[in-house]
Amino acid sequence: MTASLAPALPEGQRVVISEFANNPLEAIEKFVTLEPMPAPNLTDLKSSDVIIAIKSASVGWVDLLMTSGQYQHMPSPPYCPGLEYSGIVVGVGKDVDSKKIAIGDHVLVDGLLAGPRSLGEYQAYGGFASYAVAPAEAVLPIPPNFSFDEACNLLGNYETAVHCLLTRGGLRSGETVLIHGASGSTGLAAVHVAKLLGATVIATGRSDEKLAIVKAQGADHVLNCKKLDGTTGVRSFKAEVKELTGGHGVDVVYDGVGGDISLESLRCVAFGARFLIVGWASTPDVAKGKGERGAPNANQLPTNLIMMKGLNVLGCPTAISTKNDPSLRAPRLAQIMRWVTEGKLKPYVSHVYPLAEFKEAMKAKWEGKIIGGCVLRP
Repeated sequence: MTASLAPALPEGQRVVISEFANNPLEAIEKFVTLEPMPAPNLTDLKSSDVIIAIKSASVGWVDLLMTSGQYQHMPSPPYCPGLEYSGIVVGVGKDVDSKKIAIGDHVLVDGLLAGPRSLGEYQAYGGFASYAVAPAEAVLPIPPNFSFDEACNLLGNYETAVHCLLTRGGLRSGETVLIHGASGSTGLAAVHVAKLLGATVIATGRSDEKLAIVKAQGADHVLNCKKLDGTTGVRSFKAEVKELTGGHGVDVVYDGVGGDISLESLRCVAFGARFLIVGWASTPDVAKGKGERGAPNANQLPTNLIMMKGLNVLGCPTAISTKNDPSLRAPRLAQIMRWVTEGKLKPYVSHVYPLAEFKEAMKAKWEGKIIGGCVLRP
């Protein structure tokens, strides 16, 4: 075999994080820039490498946390953000199987094997760029009838939902699940997955407009948890949940929000329910900024309610769990792709920006303006 390269790849651009900030907003203002990017050269790469001309990159919550070093692991600045992306193959190393990957193929890249969340040498190649390099094993064909925008919002969001709801939570048909942050990328994926598993979904959020889309995407019931007087925190929704469940309470809580809503959720559960800790989007400063980490502002749950409700409180870190037990991944991916092949699962994308508007896209994600997926298009 010989290496192959699309002719005359032009110079591109990439977003660069120059140093960690105290928080993502400070990073966006001070330490994130758009710079020229030379096209990768196959002669400088491994024989098993693939060059992708990026068409779409997902703008995710983890991308934001990484800019301040508040995520579980940290690529070393300077680096290019963008955990997940899709595009067109424009370069193939000589040892890549041409029957699997060829010039012109439309592909998505596995964000656990390449990009800022990967743990190896491909960490520097993020999706907020014109080009990226990935090992052949990280390059997957885009499912039929999927756009580039949908493809870059597939794996991370739905792997999180499946790991949390099914692997950890054991959600079963006929059960009721309370999903917080349901208009977010992983929250909306959780709504989709829960319905495919046969559960009844009660979804929460803070915007009637966004919740209307969540309901149209499959949620059985939606609850706006914002306080009516406009103050911070969440209003009590225990009575509504109890009414919706015939007094039983929910069997599973999917909590990617944390803070006040976690406490209110503990009052809404059936005895022996499973409480899934997926994230803490409402309290992103639990860890120090500038990569110093620790947990000076750690969230807390009341042990008395946990005990009296007989709760199973389950931490659900998808990437960390997979690193510790790689066998978790194959059945998870197989389930997701079965649903995709059957036409039962497709990501929802509400906002698309050109690469030059990366700051606007990142701010929109931080400020909760996005429903489902947000995309940058180089």
